Order: sequence, then structure tokens, then C-alpha cells
Amino acid sequence: MSIGQPVKRLDAEAKVTGRARYTEDLLPTGILSAVYIRSTVAHGRVLAMDLSAALALPGVEAVFTHADVPKLLYAPAGHPYSLDPEHADVADRLLLTEHVRFHGDEICVVVARDELTAQRAAALVAVSYEELPVLTDPREAMVDGAPAIHPDGNIVKQTGFSVGGDVDALLAQADVVVEGEYQTPVTQHCHMEPVVAHAYMEDMDRITVVTSTQIPHICRRVVGQALGMDWSRVRIVKPYVGGGFGAKQDVLLEPMVAFLAWKLGRPVRMALNREESMITRTRHAMRIRTKAGFSRDGRLLVMDMDAVSNTGGYASHGHSVVSAGGGKLCSMYPHAAVRFQAATVYTNLPIAGAMRGYGSPQIIFACECLLEDAARALDMDPLDLRLINAGRPGDVNPRSGKPIETHGLADCLRLGRDRFHWDERRAATQATQADPEKRRGVGVACFSFNSGVYPVGVEISGVRLTLTQDGCVTLQAGATEIGQGADTVFAQMAASVLDLPLTSMRVVSTQDTDVTPFDPGAFASRQTYVVGPAVKAAALELRAKILDHAALMTGYPAPALALEDGFVVAARRPSRVFMSLNELALDAYYHKERGGQLTAERSVKTRSNAPSFGCTFVEVEVDIPLCRVRVTDMLNVHDCGVVINPITARGQAQGGMAMGIGWALYEELLVDPRTARVRNNNLLDYKMPTFLDLPDLDVAFVQTAEPSGGFGNKSLGEPPLLSPGPAIRNAIWDATGVKADFIPLTPKALFPLFRDAGLLGPR
Repeated sequence: MSIGQPVKRLDAEAKVTGRARYTEDLLPTGILSAVYIRSTVAHGRVLAMDLSAALALPGVEAVFTHADVPKLLYAPAGHPYSLDPEHADVADRLLLTEHVRFHGDEICVVVARDELTAQRAAALVAVSYEELPVLTDPREAMVDGAPAIHPDGNIVKQTGFSVGGDVDALLAQADVVVEGEYQTPVTQHCHMEPVVAHAYMEDMDRITVVTSTQIPHICRRVVGQALGMDWSRVRIVKPYVGGGFGAKQDVLLEPMVAFLAWKLGRPVRMALNREESMITRTRHAMRIRTKAGFSRDGRLLVMDMDAVSNTGGYASHGHSVVSAGGGKLCSMYPHAAVRFQAATVYTNLPIAGAMRGYGSPQIIFACECLLEDAARALDMDPLDLRLINAGRPGDVNPRSGKPIETHGLADCLRLGRDRFHWDERRAATQATQADPEKRRGVGVACFSFNSGVYPVGVEISGVRLTLTQDGCVTLQAGATEIGQGADTVFAQMAASVLDLPLTSMRVVSTQDTDVTPFDPGAFASRQTYVVGPAVKAAALELRAKILDHAALMTGYPAPALALEDGFVVAARRPSRVFMSLNELALDAYYHKERGGQLTAERSVKTRSNAPSFGCTFVEVEVDIPLCRVRVTDMLNVHDCGVVINPITARGQAQGGMAMGIGWALYEELLVDPRTARVRNNNLLDYKMPTFLDLPDLDVAFVQTAEPSGGFGNKSLGEPPLLSPGPAIRNAIWDATGVKADFIPLTPKALFPLFRDAGLLGPR
């Protein structure tokens, strides 16, 4: 059985040796380079552009402005197509615009024989603007009479829900009520491979786009919509991808390179530099007002939350980010009534889109900070408070009305308490909390996260398995490998059902929308959960076909035969071996009368969405005079169902923990509030944690067998990021007695708090 085995990733050696081929490794000969000209104001209208000097530069092939591109508004968000207009993405983008809405908006594109010439030509284009008022604060943008960033106003959408009881009445009845307002920043994905794509004409009618994307099949549809052509005229090829974390869940360069290749009849590439990539998509900054009521014994009775999400100049994923985050509240502590209200607002900041966690990091931060505030008000151990309120298997989600079959949060907390030595550490850190120089503190926080987008969006996945001539099995899936290890897990799933050694599995990592089975792509921590049933169904079908052919060869009925470790054996006496799969495959392909290529292709729609759960335990050391925080130890405990591959699961968890530390202590895109210009959109000034800033990251799993998962599994990709941020905030409060209701907790942010608390001596 491959399930549960610590298997090395199938693509590991190709990537570390440089043999893996990415988008930039696949450029056709004679390709042209395109470069955007971006607005130098955050809000305004283009009055004029002088293109003459650029067009006169040798090597320049063409210059396009908003007047030259289709006047078709489209939505670039990487969501499955919705038949319900209420769930359709906001179409507010043009390929190029004359009404600029953020600093760096695309207003013109230059195409030249090489990138350097295109850059030189772009610098020669003179642009004049009518400048308009700049808005960076979403609350100001919501005020009546605020300058309109889009024709229909500045509010993308407002929604809310209330479940579990009368929220106002429960707040009035509560013994203890705590409230707070929490803020999270604009941050960046910082994927290793920048945004890159190129396009060429297949013939006179069809366009091929090769791109670093998380969503090839969705990308095909969006390119067709943006250019006003049949979707089938677009072919998307996704080779290896150097990370995305949600940034590439938007259709970014693909419509433009497709348009240019279409117009010029020649291959065209675009590659954003790091500065451009960092303003192309960001994480939504949010401001969240929260109130909760508790009984004296610590039971959470009610939580009331109001979130405002800053989506920047365009909607992108828009309101779905904050609403998805709010939906996670109901499964973590399911016995409480919940009221959640949210607004998503346009401002003149760079566009916010999908980023790992998809609204949940912000909402979980507010929730778990508020739980910590309540523990202080109730004079309770914060871990005990969470244990009292954590859901249990069989609890009903008050919003969906469905039982939560596998709810391992309480088990995660108990395992973490022992493994982290919570009680002993909490007592030990108390002795440091009068030290004027360095203090230690511990913190804890919980999370819940879904496994896909159902029922808001369709969850469909397709898988094709083929027995090759040498007895190996090739797997093709529409689900995309973007660095998370999905291909390896899919191979383990298929090998387990087929009872093959993993060395007999071959996975086609490249997605090609002309030939790859349909799947929306890599997002929402959906792939192992949603693709698993399709892998299982296809593998069972192929297994049956193999045994049917073995029956033709042996004369035994198929039920009397079985597969074991790549051989056909007697079902009741596995020691009796009839043939290898290699021998069977040769017969199926080349016998003159019987057989044929043995394949199985299945497309499965998943109609469930099992939540994962877990928690973070952290210890920090705070240097009081320097206002600097160092994480000395961190443990993440996860209930992600059955762990398919412990190596890749641990890697996913540790990567999320590292991102969570960066979110809590280091990372923030700094935006000038007057001009909306980003001041640190580069990897020198945008501070990310390095290995020197990270402790040993410990990971543990509580394995539950989720019945709706194809192999008992649930989501894992995004959840590890969700709880480190509030756990670190809570630990800093424990160490210093200073409560911060925002992140990142950088030295410059902590200095005024420590000063006002008297920790730094007299002013």
C-alpha cells in the first residue's frame, strides 16, 4: 500500500538538478517580447500618450493602447464558471485602460524584438494624466460622496449571515462580553518564479498560451471571454510552476499575450519583473470588529463579527475572499451562535486577490485574538478555554446544517498540550516576565478550513489512467502540480488501488487543455480531497479491465484473479503468479486478435466539503529594549484526515508555518497613504523571514478517517498558515503584558506599545 508511506516526491530530482522545464524554458524561436507601460498615478485618466519616439526606435514591432484592444470587460478571477449570475465574478477589467485605478495600472504595451528594446521604448512613451482623488482607506471609500473608483460605486459587495440563535439577545445574556477591532496588512505571495507567459498561433485560427498558472482550464475560458472568441480556440499549456500561493489563481498575462500573438501573427512573451509581480496581486488587508459573549464557565455563546476587506483597484476574487473566511467560523466552535457581516471595497491600492488561506488568515486572526482576550477576562488558561468550546465528531455545523463527521480539534489541542509541554512552559515563562531585557511567553491558536469550494462552486475533477506497453501506468489529471506535491500523492493513490509499486507509476505533470481531463485547478486546498475520488474511480475501472484481459489470457474468470505488486495472481492463493503486468500489456497491445490499449478515464463531481482542523503552539522571546520578537519554538498539530504522504504533508505544514511567522512579524507592503504608491515592492525592502529567523518547526498529525474523502483525507495545503499569526500575538501578550490588535508586530510597531506600557523606561 502506497497510502501513508513517506515517499520521495516524483519531481524532486528533476527540480533540484535543473532538469525540470518551466515556461521560460519553452520559448519558441523568433519570439517577440512585450512590456507594459504602467500608470505613474494611482487614480486618474489618461489624457494623451505620445508614442512617436517609441515607434521610431529600431526593433520595435508595435505599440498598443486602450484604443486598440477589445472593449470587453472581463473577470480574471480563477473561479469555476457559475451558471448562477449571483455567483458570477465581477467583470471590471479591460486589457488596457484609460481610467487608471492603482499605481501601476496597465495603460499601454510595447512589443519589440527583445525585452531590452521593449523596455527602452516604454521609457520613451510620454503620458499625461488628469489626476483624481486617491483613496487608500476602505472606510473612507464607503462614505457617501466619496470619489467613485468604478461606475457602480466603491462597494464591490456586502453580505452577511446569522445562525445558531438571536445574537443580540445572547450578547445581552452573556456573563462576560469581550470585543475588539483587529487589523491585518497587505502582503505578497513572493513565489519564486515570477509571473510569465508566452503565446503563439497554432494555425490561422487557434492560439496556444504557455503559462505559469494554477488554473489552466479556467484560464482558457477567461482568455476567450477577454478576447471575445470561442473558448475552444484557446489552448493553455501549463508546464512546471515555480510556486503560486494564489497569485497565479488569477488570469494575469495570458489574455494580453494571446491578443498580441493573434494581432501580430508571431510568438510573444511577457515576464513581469519582481517589482511588477509584487503589485500584481496581494493579500487583502482587513479591519475586523468582533464581539463575543461567554458564560462564567467559559462556554462561547455567541460571536458577532463585522469585516471590511480592501480589494484595491479591481475586484479580482472580490467579495468571495472575506465571505469564504467568515464561513470557517461555524465549524471550529459549532455550539456558538454566529453573526458575520462583511463588505469588500474598492480603493486605489494594488489589486488584492487569492492568497494562501483565502480570507481565513484574517478572520482566524480576529477570532483567536478575541478568544485570548476572553481567556484573560475569565481568568482561564487559554488552552482550556478552547478545549471547552472545540467541536466534537458528529457536531452539526450551524450554517450548513450538516454533521461534521471528523472533528479532531480537541484531540489536536490535547496532543499539542503534551507534545509542547504547555503547562510546564507556561509556568516557566512566568519567571521571565519581570526581566527588563528579555522575556518569554507562550501562545496558542486554533483554525478550521474547508476542503474545496462546494457548495458555492462546482467541484469537478477528471483523471485518465493508461496501461503502457511495458506494464507501467501513466496518470493524467487536470488538477495542477504547482510545487505542493500533488502529482506524487495522485500516483500514491492510483498505485494503492492498482496494487502497483510506485516505481511503475508515471505522472504527466504538464496540463494541456486540449488533451488533459477537465479540472478547475490548484486552489482551496481541494486537490487531494476532490481528485482522490476520480483517481480511485479510474483506478478501479482500469483494474477491472486488466483483470478482464488476464481472464482472456489465462482462461480463469476475472473474479478468480487479483493484482499484487505489479503481478496477476490467484485471488485466493496470491503465491500463484500468472504473469507480470509487462507481459499482460504486451499481449493487450500486440496480440493479433484480442485486447487493445487499456485505459480508464473518470470525471467525478464532489458534493461534500469536509473541514480540517488544527492548532499552533508557540514560544517567543521578546527583546524589550530592541522591541524585537524571536520565535524559539513552534508546533502545528493538524487533523487533515488520513495523511497520504508524511514527507510532503510535513513539508506543507512547515512551509505554512514559515509563512505564518512572516505574516505575524515581518511582512507588509508599505503604501503611501497620500499617493497609494508602494514603497517596498522588491525583495530587498520587503522583509521575509529567512532560515536564520525560523526555529525548528515541529509538526504532528491527528489522523481521522474522513468518510467523504476518497482515501479518508481532507485539506492540508493552506491550513498550516492560519493559526501561527494569532498564536504569536498571544505569546507576545503573555511575555510582555502588552496587547496588540494588529500585525505585523515589527520593532517599529512594538516600540510605541512598549513605550506607552512603560517597558522602555521614562520617555
